[in-house]
Amino acid sequence: MVKSLFRAVAGATLAALILAACTTLSVRSDVNSALIGQVHCNTFAWAGSFRGSSPLRNTIANPLNESRLRTAIAAHLRGGTVQDAGGNADCLVGYGIGSTTVVDPMYGYGWGYPYGWGWGGPGPYAYREGIIAVDVYDAKSRQPLWHASVDQSLYGTSGPEAQKRIDAAVTAIFSKYPG
Repeated sequence: MVKSLFRAVAGATLAALILAACTTLSVRSDVNSALIGQVHCNTFAWAGSFRGSSPLRNTIANPLNESRLRTAIAAHLRGGTVQDAGGNADCLVGYGIGSTTVVDPMYGYGWGYPYGWGWGGPGPYAYREGIIAVDVYDAKSRQPLWHASVDQSLYGTSGPEAQKRIDAAVTAIFSKYPG
């Protein structure tokens, strides 16, 4: 009885660890080393927003998710003592949010299974890939200071689930913020 209970607890713990490893967001970031030490972002303004007629609107699909993203970014900046200044700011903040369909032509052939009898069946596999990105610019020179992005799909999500994914992405992104 004790062995069965121990095995069940150990199995559940292992499954939780594997699931946690799969949900970690990997952040890619880049810093303008020549400029980052010279510009102090005490205030920020938005670099812009997506317009209703913009072709980029098709990759967002949900203007509420854009609003959620702006709110999450602003909260992280304010939490780091960078204040919203409107038009007269030290730094400009931009963002990107979208998705695209990716086709993996090797899906289904498995590792070492050249005859198509691997794990997915023969042929290509199409899936949605999403990205959320944040950019910070020097307001005076308009030069980029910092860029970071994560693979995070919002395709088909709304409400609390979208908010959860956006918050996780922005938290991961700002873990790499140099300020």
